[in-house]
Amino acid sequence: MADRVTVIGWDGSPLTRAATAALSAATLVAGAAHHLALPEVPHGAERIRLGSVDLAARRIAGHRGSAVVLADGDPGFFGVVRTLRAPEHGLEVEVVPAVSSVATAFARAGMPWEDAQTVVAHPRTLRRAVNVCRAHHKVAVLTSPGAGPAELALLLEGVHRTFVICEELGTDREQVTVVTSDTAADHVWRDPNVVIVIGGGPEQRAEGAWIAGRHPAYPQGVRGWALPADAYPGTGAGESGEGEAPGLRAAQLAHLGPRTGDLLWDIGSGSGALAVEAARFGAAVLAVDSDPDACARTTAAARAFGVQLQVVEGRAPHVLERLPEPDVVRIGGGGAPVVIAVADRRPERIVTHASTRDEAEALGAALTENGYTVACSLLQSVELDTAAWSERERTVVFLLSALRSDLAP
Repeated sequence: MADRVTVIGWDGSPLTRAATAALSAATLVAGAAHHLALPEVPHGAERIRLGSVDLAARRIAGHRGSAVVLADGDPGFFGVVRTLRAPEHGLEVEVVPAVSSVATAFARAGMPWEDAQTVVAHPRTLRRAVNVCRAHHKVAVLTSPGAGPAELALLLEGVHRTFVICEELGTDREQVTVVTSDTAADHVWRDPNVVIVIGGGPEQRAEGAWIAGRHPAYPQGVRGWALPADAYPGTGAGESGEGEAPGLRAAQLAHLGPRTGDLLWDIGSGSGALAVEAARFGAAVLAVDSDPDACARTTAAARAFGVQLQVVEGRAPHVLERLPEPDVVRIGGGGAPVVIAVADRRPERIVTHASTRDEAEALGAALTENGYTVACSLLQSVELDTAAWSERERTVVFLLSALRSDLAP
């Protein structure tokens, strides 16, 4: 076991006295090539090129002496500290932090960032990082080879964003470039880089800032979910139709479980109520409807609640062919052809509804035959007039919830 392990963050500025003292006593130093080239690294120390942090941690655990790990930025923020402290390595570390690359990027851009989301983009997480960029006004993306500015831009096709691309921060080759998302793929960008993705709505106001990260989408005076139809612009009480009853919407959202990093398709968005409520959970949302008035209502509802979503006018199933891959889907109409087209895209969960048992059986069969495990409930909701305690409105609907069979318990 190493006698002492010190993790030193480096942001391009001169090392602190504490960092220099730890390095001068080190008998093993791990870091990237540009870290190992620093003049403060002792000539006699064993050197490890930091590729796999797990492999380096095992080497450090077996070393007798003082070990130093050098890392860019703040090593406690999406950095090596978490891996080194993992139970399987048993390392206790001291940390000498530096300014994180995210903080440096926003400083170079001259922007506040307490309202920003921060995501890490690897090839395996790129799609989820893009979904966060779809859903939020300001996102810092820590990129990696194969998941950089060009790849972000390609997956954001059809969504306008501004990119502030900060290359090789803290080095002599540092460069900050501002481009639009539709042109970012036309360039070759140097690693490492941080991308600040901005757009899609107003910036959070300073007087409303009380929590870091995503600004909660709570308009003044609004509390709760599955709000009544008249909470959404352009839709009055009794105008939403059976497919948008608040009770059904609540059940659909409960089965879908939309969350940050997901992309939800809302096919037949109608008033935009479900699309907006899914976006309030932090999911990216594509709201699809063939009716221009419904598209306008959805856009107005998103603006009123301060959420980001993309509205696509077109008729399913044909319009679905050009949409990015969904995680969860709500189908508001269109019958078996739409259900089959959605199932072909293999989302994790699908919800839809039917007015009759025969229709529910047909939709359930289409889902089952295409690799989904289906549950169905008959939902009845009775709205009462509390002045006279008389029945005001009754809705009865079949709710179908489908889970991709490979995920079913």
